Amino acid sequence: MRCLVAALLISTFTAALQPAAAANSQQDRMKTCNDNAAQKQLAGESRKLYMKGCLAGREQKSTAQQEKMKICNADAGTKQLKGDARRSFMKQCLGGGSATTH
Repeated sequence: MRCLVAALLISTFTAALQPAAAANSQQDRMKTCNDNAAQKQLAGESRKLYMKGCLAGREQKSTAQQEKMKICNADAGTKQLKGDARRSFMKQCLGGGSATTH
């Protein structure tokens, strides 16, 4: 009988501790996701979508195409391209061709 009572007390105590650990884990995940979103300078809808995915444990990794898009977009911004010149540059840059715009 004592063994049964002891086992019941131990299982009750263990069960009581698990939600606290889960809360800390969720808090840690929230902090990590929030820090990552800030580092990526996300705002508005893109931040909201990122946080939703990150907190659900499905943080999206950038694909090679997304990385290339970031680089090409930054280059177009550095060159202060607008309108048709920017579209042409982006098309060539993303397509792998060399884009030279005056």
